[in-house]
Amino acid sequence: METNSNQWLGTERIGRLMKQYSVPCMISLLVGALYNIVDQIFIANAEYLGSFGNAANTVVFPLTVIALAIAVMIGDGCCAFVSLSLGKKEMMNAKKSVGNAVVLTILSSVALCIIYLVLAEPILTVFGGTVNAATFQYSKEYFFYIALGIPFYMFGQAMNPIIRADGSPKFAMLSTLAGAAVNLILDPVFIFVFRWGMMGAAVATVAGQILTAVLALGYLCNMKRIKPEKPDYRIDRTVSRKTLTLGITSFLSQISLVAAMAAINNMICKYSAADAVFGQEGYAQIPMAVVGIVMKFFQIVISIVVGMAAGCIPIAGYNMGAGYHHRVRELFTKLLLAEAMVGCVAFVIVEGFPKQLIAIFGAANESVYYTDFAEKAFRIYLCMIVFACVNKACFIFLQAMGKAAASTMLSMVREIVFGVGFALLLPMFWGLDGVLYSMPASDILTFGIALVLIVRTYRELGSREYAQERTCE
Repeated sequence: METNSNQWLGTERIGRLMKQYSVPCMISLLVGALYNIVDQIFIANAEYLGSFGNAANTVVFPLTVIALAIAVMIGDGCCAFVSLSLGKKEMMNAKKSVGNAVVLTILSSVALCIIYLVLAEPILTVFGGTVNAATFQYSKEYFFYIALGIPFYMFGQAMNPIIRADGSPKFAMLSTLAGAAVNLILDPVFIFVFRWGMMGAAVATVAGQILTAVLALGYLCNMKRIKPEKPDYRIDRTVSRKTLTLGITSFLSQISLVAAMAAINNMICKYSAADAVFGQEGYAQIPMAVVGIVMKFFQIVISIVVGMAAGCIPIAGYNMGAGYHHRVRELFTKLLLAEAMVGCVAFVIVEGFPKQLIAIFGAANESVYYTDFAEKAFRIYLCMIVFACVNKACFIFLQAMGKAAASTMLSMVREIVFGVGFALLLPMFWGLDGVLYSMPASDILTFGIALVLIVRTYRELGSREYAQERTCE
């Protein structure tokens, strides 16, 4: 039976809807990003792990992003499909999308877990784990336990946007917060009290992920508006294809980031060995550890940006489906302004306080080379973070409008063509500094393309046939 329970998405003030949907989503993703960085902070401040453990964390991080990429493809795609379906009053398709998303998440997560456990060493080698012996050993230890938790991690991440689409953004936020709280409590106990090292950091993380997954499962069994029934859990190729198509941008934005991180990690390994300081065994892990820290800070900022944009998916999807294009335009304007403000705040922090940032990550226990390289890395790598924030908002909003092709193209150009290309090319001319320059170069060029798409989108939403709807309401 069809329902109009979400029709208020087409009547409530845009600012209020953004606050109600984007803030919880933003907090959820921010907390999710903090999972890994909390591990890194405690690892960095444990003298018996230090930069070696941090470098290992950097090696494993892209592998968790692969899991996240698959999860958000399913979850964000389902969220967008459900929102569009509700806007068109097609409840049956919405229920099928949720049921299919659950099955796809379980199957893909188990498969990825098995692959990780079987091919651990070659996978870690590809992502730069062989920078030195200590880093490789710590990477294997950390990765083993993280791999075991992949099914729980993916289920929690995939269900999060689906819970938001059902009209419960606060529950989605609280389930993620609960898992993060467990991780935050257990990390210092396992690392400093029990001295379990990398295993302790990983087990604390997985414990939090299990709690989030259990809470998500509980909600799934008692959904408010979309109540999938047993037949909805049978794979429907048409619904699954549409769901995954809408989520492909989320997947590519994450998986292409993995490709860029793999390129960066390998270039760090190569050019660290040629550096007068970092070519020494005792310092070889420093660039890997530092760049990982800088990328984690960037992930925190981007989590805020993506959270704000992803929170708008149900709003944009419903209003596009209902034909309220003037509301979509207003939403797009407010979102772009908010994302630019986040980028400006982040810019001030990275350019003005890099020493304070790196001090959080155990700089007192490391050599002066660690602090000096970190200060330079923060200032160069993230100098165009304002453009990066606007670019991400554009990717996701186009996806929410059903413009999967344009969104996918922009994401692929940013992460693969520019992200990987510059990471491989620029170090040939500037060594380790070239790795740092690859990020701002990519963001500048991507912004130029994004600007064209933004202007085109405004023209489409403000065209004569869209304007007519306002006189017909």
